[in-house]
Amino acid sequence: MSADPAITTELWLVRHGETEWSRDGKHTSTTDLPLTEHGVEVARGLAPRLVDVEFAQVFTSPRQRARVTAELVGFPDATPDDDLVEWAYGDYEGVTTKEIRRTVPGWTVWSHPVPGGETPREVTERLDRVVAKVRASSGRTLVFAHGHSLRALTARWLEQPVTDGRYFRLDTSTLSVLGYERETPVLLRWNS
Repeated sequence: MSADPAITTELWLVRHGETEWSRDGKHTSTTDLPLTEHGVEVARGLAPRLVDVEFAQVFTSPRQRARVTAELVGFPDATPDDDLVEWAYGDYEGVTTKEIRRTVPGWTVWSHPVPGGETPREVTERLDRVVAKVRASSGRTLVFAHGHSLRALTARWLEQPVTDGRYFRLDTSTLSVLGYERETPVLLRWNS
């Protein structure tokens, strides 16, 4: 008899280390930026927290900031997964929220359209594939990805709309854990 996945399944999230654009508040999806020196140093600091943890599967966004973070933390063989890429910002790539709000007052990725970028529905479809893959496995899954995509993934884990990701602040080089309380998906640890 196999174990109940609601008891054994966990999703561990690591947001990539700092890049120049994440430091400066610029929206970064498809632009493939390296980590800053500070980003490398802080990402390395996550390694001791994960060294003794066993994972059934490890995935990473294919963007170098996520892949390099995975390597620095001790997971150089993490499997790239296109479903973990950042929310596509389209015309807002490389632009800060403050700059966007000069022409679109009150704009957020959670509440307004992203010209030339992804819709919440498109983000939901790809992140639901990640949730399904994790829930099909027992044990722990570790993923390395990006701020908005991990916040949206958390909302989907909790069976909420991706736009509820707005409630989960997520800093660079942080560890978060999602799991279950009995059969209910829950946050176990956040932004630590």
